Amino acid sequence: MAAPWEVELAHGPIGVRPLRRSDASRWAELRRANASWLTPWDATLPPEGGQQSTSYRQMIAVLRRRAKQSEGMPFVSTWNGEMVGQVSVSSIVWGSARSASIGYWVAADHAGRGITPTAVALVCDHLFTRVGLHRIDIAIRPENHPSLAVVRRLGFADVGLAPRYLHIAGRWSDHRLFQLTTEDVHGRVLDRL
Repeated sequence: MAAPWEVELAHGPIGVRPLRRSDASRWAELRRANASWLTPWDATLPPEGGQQSTSYRQMIAVLRRRAKQSEGMPFVSTWNGEMVGQVSVSSIVWGSARSASIGYWVAADHAGRGITPTAVALVCDHLFTRVGLHRIDIAIRPENHPSLAVVRRLGFADVGLAPRYLHIAGRWSDHRLFQLTTEDVHGRVLDRL
C-alpha cells in the first residue's frame, strides 16, 4: 500500500499528486513566471533565521523526509495533468490533536478556474478519510482576498486574527486563522463546491 502522501487525486481536469524531483524545471518555471503574483504572500525567513534560499533539490529532500516521517505531504495541483501550483500539508500533529496546516498557490494564468478550491477540497477529504486527521488549519493574510475566497467557499470557520503570525515578504504579518474539523463536514469537502 502506498504511503498517504503518495496518492493521486482528481476531480474533472483538476488533480493533486505528490511533488516529485522531476518537477524541478516546471516548478522553477512557474515560480519565476509568477514571482510578482506570489512574492507578496510567500513566507520568508526573518534576518535572524539564517540562510534564506535553498535549491529545489534541498527543498524536495526536506519535504520528502517530512512526508516519510508523517509530518507533511508535498502535493502539486494540476490542470489537465500539467503542474500549475502547489498544495502543501505541513505541521501534521498526531496524538490527541490529529491536525495539520495547508498552504497553497496557483499560477496567475490558472487563477479563477476553481483549481485551488478543488485541490484543497481533495486534499482535505484525503486527510479526513484516509489519513484520519481531525482538524485542518489554514492561515491567510487579511488582504489576500483570493485565498480568503477559497476557505470561505469550502466552509472553513474563521477562528480569529493572529497578530504577527508569519514572516511574509520580509516582515512579520498578521493572519486570519481558519479551521475545518471532521464534525463540520457532512459528506465530502468536495461536495461544497
